[in-house]
Amino acid sequence: MELIQALQNFIQGLHLPILLIVGLLTLLAFYTGRIMKYVRLPSIIGFMIMGALLGPSVLNLLSEDVQGQLSFITNIALGFVALSIGLELNIDSLKKQGWGIIFIILSESFMAFIVVTIGIFLLTGDLPMALIFGAVAPASAPAGTVAVIQEYKARGSLTKALYAVVGFDDGLGIIIFGFAAAFAKSILVADMGGPTAGFWAMMAEPFKEVVLSLAIGTVIALLFSLLIRKVKSGRDVFIVTFSTVFIATGIAQIFHFSLILTNMMIGIVAVNTQPNQVYQSISEELKEVMPLIFVLFFGLAGSHLHLSALPALGLIGIVYFICRSTGLMSGAWLGAVAGKSEEKIRKYLGLGILSQAGVAIGLALIVKDEFTHYGAWGVKIGTAVITTITVTSIFFEILGPITTKIALRKAGEIPEE
Repeated sequence: MELIQALQNFIQGLHLPILLIVGLLTLLAFYTGRIMKYVRLPSIIGFMIMGALLGPSVLNLLSEDVQGQLSFITNIALGFVALSIGLELNIDSLKKQGWGIIFIILSESFMAFIVVTIGIFLLTGDLPMALIFGAVAPASAPAGTVAVIQEYKARGSLTKALYAVVGFDDGLGIIIFGFAAAFAKSILVADMGGPTAGFWAMMAEPFKEVVLSLAIGTVIALLFSLLIRKVKSGRDVFIVTFSTVFIATGIAQIFHFSLILTNMMIGIVAVNTQPNQVYQSISEELKEVMPLIFVLFFGLAGSHLHLSALPALGLIGIVYFICRSTGLMSGAWLGAVAGKSEEKIRKYLGLGILSQAGVAIGLALIVKDEFTHYGAWGVKIGTAVITTITVTSIFFEILGPITTKIALRKAGEIPEE
């Protein structure tokens, strides 16, 4: 510990410029990712390991202050991930999978909510706390799934299904969270002897966020479609696409919309309205920039992993981890069976949707901030949720990409190594 503290003090004393820090992160994370290939693990595991080493837990090169200055990179990266997902959601292609995708999205999200809620309630006997943990459970981390798909150049029906599921389940997750949080708050208010007025208003908020995110994404997408048709070279396509993602992400931040849904909608409109050569041009340019974005995004994500928090996992964390994994996998299987999806989607899709990070931690922070106004019970819930979700996200972010790779390999959509 003394050696680590000495190294941290030495690094902080250097007062390194932010660009030098970004350069070191990019280079070191890149080569650590290369090392992961020798042990047959996805590169993003290496990116996160190096981020954790450079973060506050070890060297503190990526201190919390530096993380704050670089937070815009995370938002931009999520914007590009969402755009990539949208570009894979061709309506004609999705129609071939029938109702299966819709059944899967509904089933895996609600099963995760139900199983986690029941598990935490049986453990604690605290219904509001159980509802909140259940509400956070459906939230996924699409960046991890997309990174693995693109790294291994996966192609096939399972890959298409994964794009659709991780793209849309965050929207459904936000709605579920809004309902559950409103119900939990009404219980706490009643316990405090206050009125439960405003319950329906609270439940309307998540609907508004999702609808407005998709609406603004559609408007920006239509403008993007007009602009992109006028450009010819790949370089110009890249500039217009890059600028559009920046604008969409910025607008989403101003109005507190979902930047994932907003940018995903741009991709959906583009792939379903543009001539094939325009779509191909956008996709090719994205393929060139996504590796760099993934290195930066997952390197920074790793720096947020506070390794000192691992001992705080506790019994609630273990139950949450097991129940969420069980709910997602069983829900995906049930949805695929109900929708008569092909066998490999039934068997393997659940393994590809376990990642959880940014959105879930964001929801946990909302709980921590808002529930402090509901007395000691609310404070207890907020503390338990933020601690547990932060720690379990470390495990889900490491496990998720590995299980996604396993699923794609068993489905025959990436080659054997």
